[in-house]
Amino acid sequence: MSREEAYAHWSRLHGGLDPRTSFWVAGWVRLSHACARPLARRGVRPDTVTVVGVLVTAVAAGLAALGDGWPLVALVVLVGAAVLDGVDGALAAQTGAESAWGSVLDPLADRVADLLALLALVVLAGLSGAAVALGVAAGALTLLLESVRSTAQVAGMSGPGAVTVWERPSRVIVAAFGFLACGIAWAARRAGVEVLPAVDQAALATTALAVAVALGAAGLVRLLVAVRRALPR
Repeated sequence: MSREEAYAHWSRLHGGLDPRTSFWVAGWVRLSHACARPLARRGVRPDTVTVVGVLVTAVAAGLAALGDGWPLVALVVLVGAAVLDGVDGALAAQTGAESAWGSVLDPLADRVADLLALLALVVLAGLSGAAVALGVAAGALTLLLESVRSTAQVAGMSGPGAVTVWERPSRVIVAAFGFLACGIAWAARRAGVEVLPAVDQAALATTALAVAVALGAAGLVRLLVAVRRALPR
């Protein structure tokens, strides 16, 4: 599959959006297809990559929940899981293995991965009342956003409706920065450096959850407005 064909395939899956308008999206499409090529030659199925991606995310969440320096290791694993998240679709396009089951499995896997990352942040925050409440709110907003989008598409809306501030990449980025901040805080304390003495891993993880809630709420409102405009009254 050529680069232009890869762009066209991504565009069809995302409501006609042109990935070339964004340096990052275009790079992501190229990376996904580059990683998919050797898998396609070996006959690996897209569904297998999807399931492995969820398992890798679970490993990342488990590592992050251990605290201390483990969130830094979890960050690397999470990036690997994020790459796999794009590889399964690229692999399906290259091998012609796109299926109705795959279109169900992929978003299901994404939602499980989203919730696992939030759960890891809640555990890092010490399972405090505030962290649990924020984690539940962030998870609910994530599921509501995706539910509204899928329901609107069934009702006749074409494409994603709107690209909000709380899409899959944003969720990965928030979790990644949460892991990174917690890891840096641990490393600084180990080195005897008090960057922010009153801020520990629990506070940083709680902050990441608060950011997730804010972005989730903003994303849901943005999508609801777009859906209302897109669907007939």
